[in-house]
Amino acid sequence: MPLHVIRTLFSTLALALAALSGGPATAQSGPQLDLPRVELAAGMHRIDAQVARTPEQRQIGLMQRRDMPAHEGMLFIFDQPATQCFWMKNTLLPLTAAFVADDGTIVNLADMKPQTEDSHCSAKPVRYVLEMNLGWFSKRGLKAGARLSGAPFAGK
Repeated sequence: MPLHVIRTLFSTLALALAALSGGPATAQSGPQLDLPRVELAAGMHRIDAQVARTPEQRQIGLMQRRDMPAHEGMLFIFDQPATQCFWMKNTLLPLTAAFVADDGTIVNLADMKPQTEDSHCSAKPVRYVLEMNLGWFSKRGLKAGARLSGAPFAGK
């Protein structure tokens, strides 16, 4: 068998094995909808938040979502407080990010446009970021200094 045919067969076999074994990371094909959830509250307003805790879950976030109910969002949880910065690459929904201190206090809010790579950062180190539909916080009169409640912030 000619050498170029053997190389082609070997490359094809290697790609097939990588795909079967989970191999190298592949592009995300759709939104992640099966994350654990936590109930949060902002005063009398209830929030049903998906929890993105692992690096991969946080990286994907709300990418590829075409819609999200008004009372739903995504809570990003990091291991340590740090300046957290978010962008909207591959994110189809306009969102507002609330950068949240350990005790549930909103440090700052950032309105984010879909499909942009602008960086939106916390004003100080935080472990939590809550993304909601654009305007969710302002429609409810919630600003920096408002406090969220729920299991992640309990006892802090």
